[in-house]
Amino acid sequence: MNSRTVIITGGGTGIGAACAKLFTHQGDKVFIIWRRVEPLNTIAQETGVISIVADVSTQQSWNDVILPQIKMQTDNIDVLVCNAGGMGFGRVEDINDQQWHQAMKANLDSAFASVRGCLSLLIESRGNVLFIGSLASLAASPEACGYVTAKHALIGLMRSVARDYGCKGVRANAICPGWVRTPMADEEMQPLMEQHQFTLDEAYQYVCRDVPLQRPANTKEIALACRFLCSTDADIITGAVLVIDGGATVVDLPTLAFS
Repeated sequence: MNSRTVIITGGGTGIGAACAKLFTHQGDKVFIIWRRVEPLNTIAQETGVISIVADVSTQQSWNDVILPQIKMQTDNIDVLVCNAGGMGFGRVEDINDQQWHQAMKANLDSAFASVRGCLSLLIESRGNVLFIGSLASLAASPEACGYVTAKHALIGLMRSVARDYGCKGVRANAICPGWVRTPMADEEMQPLMEQHQFTLDEAYQYVCRDVPLQRPANTKEIALACRFLCSTDADIITGAVLVIDGGATVVDLPTLAFS
């Protein structure tokens, strides 16, 4: 595979960092973009990726900060991984206007602005966009109204990009992971750990007890799926949603009592 230019938003930890390591290992020039300096610097030192500290959710940031730094080192963009996200937890009655807008900004606006910022170069390279969704893109997790809504909308954005720009050679797909051992998921385990006196491993085992494979994914497993969808082996795949959940979504919930 020839070296490509890969842009990863939110690439400092978790799935984004795993993708950065994997794409770099295969010889790609990788840019990771995030607002948090220390995680970016850590990944950059470990892998040699190029880090850019910026807010990916606004067009102005792309025009004034991100694209100028990218264009100083390359003339093309082949792959965009829209990985930035988070926030939006709470029920409708619990979330205020600011928290709602933060959830949309982190999960949806970030992807929209990133695609729009990279689009002309993606068209030139006949490149592809990968959206990092979640099982929350397909179903509602409890007390996560903003996050669930934004992740559902992310699938609509992916399908619109696939529909409108496939004729120009641009592919767009999404992955929807279930539980993955990341810093964000570790934080979500804390209430269970406090309530049941679980260790972190026990908490993950507990939330995966009804998942057919009975374990969470690790970030490398998710990154490998991302690499496939962004490779020439997937050249005919666009508009697809790849669920990576250990089988969670095949479980018929009303029959769990018989297990």
